[in-house]
Amino acid sequence: MSDRRRLLPLLGANRHGSRDSMTCLYRCGNACDHPVPNTSDNPYLGDIVNAEVSRRGVVRAGAVGALVLGVGGALAGAGVASAAPAGAAAPALPEVENFAARQRAGNGALTFRAVPPNKLDTFVVPNGYDHAVVIRWGDEVVPGAPDLDVHNQTGARQSKQFGYNNDFVGVLPLDRRGKRALLVVNHEYTNEDLMFPGFTSQDALTVEQVRAAMAAHGLSVVEIERVGDTGQWRPVARGARPYNRRITALATKFDMTGPAAGSAWLKTAADPKGRTVVGTLNNCAGGITPWGTVLSGEENFNQYFVGGDAVSADAKAKLARYGIDTAKRYPSGSRKWERADERFDLAKHPNEANRHGWIVEVDPFDPDGRPRKHTALGRFKHEGANVIVAKDGHVVAYMGDDERFDYLYKFVSDKKYLKGNSWHARRHNLTLLESGTLYVAKLDETSAGEIDGSGKLPSDGAFNGRGRWIKLVSGNRSYVDGMTAADVLTFTRLAGDKVGATKMDRPEDVEPSLATGKVYVALTNNTNRGVGSNPKADEANPRNANKHGHILELVEDRSDNTAETFAWSLPIVCGDPTDPSTYFAGYDKAKVSPISCPDNVAFDSTGNLWISTDGNALGSNDGLFAAPIEGPERGHLKQFLTVPLGAEACGPFITTDDRSVFVAVQHPGEISGATLENPASNWPDGDFAKPGVVVTWRLDGSHIGA
Repeated sequence: MSDRRRLLPLLGANRHGSRDSMTCLYRCGNACDHPVPNTSDNPYLGDIVNAEVSRRGVVRAGAVGALVLGVGGALAGAGVASAAPAGAAAPALPEVENFAARQRAGNGALTFRAVPPNKLDTFVVPNGYDHAVVIRWGDEVVPGAPDLDVHNQTGARQSKQFGYNNDFVGVLPLDRRGKRALLVVNHEYTNEDLMFPGFTSQDALTVEQVRAAMAAHGLSVVEIERVGDTGQWRPVARGARPYNRRITALATKFDMTGPAAGSAWLKTAADPKGRTVVGTLNNCAGGITPWGTVLSGEENFNQYFVGGDAVSADAKAKLARYGIDTAKRYPSGSRKWERADERFDLAKHPNEANRHGWIVEVDPFDPDGRPRKHTALGRFKHEGANVIVAKDGHVVAYMGDDERFDYLYKFVSDKKYLKGNSWHARRHNLTLLESGTLYVAKLDETSAGEIDGSGKLPSDGAFNGRGRWIKLVSGNRSYVDGMTAADVLTFTRLAGDKVGATKMDRPEDVEPSLATGKVYVALTNNTNRGVGSNPKADEANPRNANKHGHILELVEDRSDNTAETFAWSLPIVCGDPTDPSTYFAGYDKAKVSPISCPDNVAFDSTGNLWISTDGNALGSNDGLFAAPIEGPERGHLKQFLTVPLGAEACGPFITTDDRSVFVAVQHPGEISGATLENPASNWPDGDFAKPGVVVTWRLDGSHIGA
């Protein structure tokens, strides 16, 4: 029996909640079939006593998920003078001097008519809007790349083509007129069932096909241009395009930075100095820095390694905390990459897994520059990282660890951000994430005795409380007993366990609002909450067997991003609005759209919250939603679009002229039993399913949404 057939569950016995079993196999290596990695005995929120008092306020000074496109001139303030690509044919340096988004006044009301839930195998947008595929799997990235040929894919061919299963989407402007930009996209994972004709098992793949799958991971940088004066964009198809680049798991080298770089935990036979890593794995969400670089989060890296049963007892405990099976050589969902590169065999190279799970920084304006993995930001299953600049100039990055019962983090830089469009400022700002203080969140609650796991609001009418950031490490100094700084940063989950951080329901994207500065966390779901011996519901995670997820709002104390205390609340508790366990900031639930499994968040220029979903447990296709989070329309959530059958809506990215919304359509047609020859979806070209990036715009040329 092939390993693919063996790993799929029996009909009717799906333990993966709303996701299809095929997605669970390839996306996260059947994580739900494995024990919960967090077995710590951290106290529940109801047992936490926190004397810290926090009040509202956070000031936003950097860029997190949206950039200025279509602006008539450069913005004042911080800027980037980019390193020029090699070669005489290099285009002009970007003219935009500020990668921070400006804000536009507005009442926040959303004017589009909500798209109804559906199961259509197409991309659906509201009346008055249009959409187009910008780029899809196998399209040209490096000029001269061969066309996609699924019968002859190789590592070399795929290394020049757009990768598979796009997730994070970022757009960085190249000019003041908003006509040209760089599109930067993560490629999280591959699905060999849907990529290779006649697929039967990972063992049956040729080594060259394995190399092609490795090359389909990573990131793509693609120069794009606006179509006329519309909100549509397309790849530039002529000229040298020297910024275009593929970054892969196959061959791209990364520099390690920060206190853990060069430590014993990162050294291998191939890299005895522990400072150079080949490849990046399972890149999920990300963010854009004020200095014009992209941050990419390495998430479910555990599924790429075998041989965990052969490591030392001490290493087994650490690997298990990161979801790596240490009981058998080939865990459920193993990709067998050691057939192409032995570094994925922990029996031979036990430290290789420690070199993944970091935040990666890529400078898209320096195509010859080596990307970096920043150890100062800690190692866990990063959904992504989003950076702001505090009032005193220090850079702050917010991050979530996408695992059941794991934690919420933030990083505060040692150095301060330098404004100005100079080489000196750029060189300085590129070092900001190399040293600083890493914190983990601990939340308390105001109505602990009233939380019964049903999702019923407590008597004070809100799920809310206070919280504090617990210091884990600062520079080379550890604040965790029994752990060095290198220990804390390499095994950050274990450090969070030791200090009693709050166990959350899969904290994924964490982003501050551009208009208000409040920080929003997408908590996707956790069907293990309150089940068996797992932690019970608490006020920040108020439902047992939580299959629909919720949104957390965090307000830092004294309007200071570097503060060590904050207030929190839950403005949205997702699900069917007719379900009494749902909540939409007190808005009339008869007027809101059903939403399930929030994954990524973004903001338009008026500060409306946009939410993409992953694994809709209500039975309809995933999509993109929007809701005002201030004023009388607060909580009036409406569905903006749906993605095709079997797909997940990733990104999103909204340009701050509010004329374009970019969404990554990930894993279309990823439904058990589907193959490349017998697809469950034929989006976008009518033959077989291909992940791709879509842009949506309003036909009359005005602002999206509002």
